[in-house]
Amino acid sequence: MTATWELRARLRLPRPRPEVFAFFADAGNLEALTPPFLRFHIETPRPIEMRAGALIEYRLRVHGLPIRWTSEITVWEPPGRFVDEQLRGPYRLWHHEHTFEDAPGGTFVNDRVRYRPPFGRLAHWLVIERDVRAIFRYRSESLLRLFGGSEDDVEPVVIEELPP
Repeated sequence: MTATWELRARLRLPRPRPEVFAFFADAGNLEALTPPFLRFHIETPRPIEMRAGALIEYRLRVHGLPIRWTSEITVWEPPGRFVDEQLRGPYRLWHHEHTFEDAPGGTFVNDRVRYRPPFGRLAHWLVIERDVRAIFRYRSESLLRLFGGSEDDVEPVVIEELPP
């Protein structure tokens, strides 16, 4: 059986939860949160109505290889939570839960991603974990630039292998 990992990330933004959620509710903003090295582009015509059942198609490059990725929004509960799941793409499983909580002076943005990469543990150890960390580091830095806050508002990313 292929191993599954879970990533957890959390940061505090000094803005109210409805404003932060509204930013995430515009799928076009995903491009601003994705590192340039991925050459990420949304293919789905805009505007995209975010709701359970919405499909979003992207193209990107991973280590120079062109990838097509399709996500489905499987849970849509504004302004507290949504989930996107990969239907087509490089992972055997990609389940990304976004939650938003009121925080002192702002909003906690929480990410929980369960993922099963191709090529198993060796690929995860050699390449994938480093790439996933870099993507979420860039995401946090971008959100801090857009909404304010400091590096002190970012909790370390945790990646753990899940038991089978």
